[in-house]
Amino acid sequence: MNFSQLGLAPAQVRSCESLGYTEPTLIQQQAIPVVLSGQDLIGCAETGTGKTAAFLLPIIQGITKAEPETAAAHRKQLPKGPLKARVLILAPTRELASQIEKNYVELNAVKSNRSVTLIGGASMVRQMHALRRNPTVVIATPGRLLDLVERRLLDLSAIEVLVLDEADRMLDMGFLPAIRRVLSLVPAKRQTLLFSATMSSSTESLARST
Repeated sequence: MNFSQLGLAPAQVRSCESLGYTEPTLIQQQAIPVVLSGQDLIGCAETGTGKTAAFLLPIIQGITKAEPETAAAHRKQLPKGPLKARVLILAPTRELASQIEKNYVELNAVKSNRSVTLIGGASMVRQMHALRRNPTVVIATPGRLLDLVERRLLDLSAIEVLVLDEADRMLDMGFLPAIRRVLSLVPAKRQTLLFSATMSSSTESLARST
């Protein structure tokens, strides 16, 4: 099986080829068609199995296929109020969030679909400036994300796709209250993708609540 057989557009397939991805991994084979269809997904996959590309490739394709007028308006908009992004990817650690950002930049053929990474331990001022560039995709750790929401620099009411990556680790690290807060701020009508290396009772409970 190759990437084009999963329903990916030629631009996305070329991105895969440029990075040396020739054959999709098991999680990519299973997840990409589901994400492209707009359905919610719960996936069990560890780091190193290709799960990041499994959600990034179809997400990038989805936001690229937006109506040209809508996409252009989003890019030109210089929000006077909080940024309203379309995609939110939550990760438990700064290292994972940074890795997701790196993968996004590598796979994203449409450079106008900007991303921003919001993590603790990094310059808040730089992140505030990055938000003013009107990114389409927000990649964040829960604490810094909610900090910027509370400062009214970020509005989650327009999120179309929510990704909870390594959900089990987020729960182990005590982020459940923060995740619940995020869930209360994003629209009820959205696509939710949850990835976890294990499916404990607490992770399963979180999955049902999303």
